[in-house]
Amino acid sequence: MRMAVVGLFAGMALAFAGYFGGFGAFLLVAALGAVGFVAGRFLDGDLDPGEFFRPRDRGR
Repeated sequence: MRMAVVGLFAGMALAFAGYFGGFGAFLLVAALGAVGFVAGRFLDGDLDPGEFFRPRDRGR
């Protein structure tokens, strides 16, 4: 199983406690699932964290 999928499940499992809270809990599950998915992509090596912090070349 890929690390992105594991991260997705981990984020959703952490947010499962908020399930009984209604729509706010739904948003919490979705947000933590997305964070877990992105963290898993970093661990897989599919995303480079330096890409988010490098300035873009403008006009080149």
